[in-house]
Amino acid sequence: MTRDGMTPERFETLAEAFGGNVDRWPTAERTEASRLIAADPAWTGRVLARADELDAMLASAALPVASGALVDRIVAGAPRARPRWPAWLAPAGLGAGLAAACAAGVMLGMQLAAPQGGGEALMTAADDEFSLYLDEGAG
Repeated sequence: MTRDGMTPERFETLAEAFGGNVDRWPTAERTEASRLIAADPAWTGRVLARADELDAMLASAALPVASGALVDRIVAGAPRARPRWPAWLAPAGLGAGLAAACAAGVMLGMQLAAPQGGGEALMTAADDEFSLYLDEGAG
């Protein structure tokens, strides 16, 4: 569109794209198209008539119908979607996660419920064995 309204080139482009019925054109273009039609009815009438002829030819054309064999070939050639995980693995993973959370809870509960004196002695013994193991490996 120009500052003064729609250009003839724009009018022709719209007629070719949207057809000879201005009511099917984009709403924003209709007002300027109406002004151009009023300013030059002979020329715009010819442009719209050509677009109407094309619309009529397209409307009367038979739509192609795909044969059953073609449809079968297309479907057979289509890529198959493969699941990333086997169907049984997703629920198994959820179950494993729940089992791990339960085991961690049981272990934490045992640590919190253990007697303080016995737990320290056990830890001291474990620390001594561990340091002995490191001393043996170093020598």
